Amino acid sequence: MRFHTRKWVKPEDLNANETLFGGTVLAWIDEEAALYSVIQLENKKVVTKYMSEINFMSSARQGDIVEIGIDVVKFGKSSLTLNCEVRNKMTRETIVTVDNIIMVNLDGEGKPKPHGKTKVEFVKNRLGHEGD
Repeated sequence: MRFHTRKWVKPEDLNANETLFGGTVLAWIDEEAALYSVIQLENKKVVTKYMSEINFMSSARQGDIVEIGIDVVKFGKSSLTLNCEVRNKMTRETIVTVDNIIMVNLDGEGKPKPHGKTKVEFVKNRLGHEGD
């Protein structure tokens, strides 16, 4: 799994138990899945269609740093299925896992649009290199 983003747990991210609020971490996951999909599908119009069971395993406290990892499960015709792990960088414990997040590629009218992708592409492989 590739961990792309780190978040610092701040006071506004805490619940009444003074641990990381589940809703906050889910918002972070949704944003990370969207960003990852936009980059992979090369389209800003991508939406979350589905999240499978969410398994909260541990937590984080104020001042901890958490990492969000995303992997591609499969490419559909107009979708991208991802899985996600959020881990506490300080304790090395997994905070939450989501097995399937389905992101859908949209056209200008907001309808599902085939993306033509079949494998993970890294940005460096898509950018033109001068002198090549």
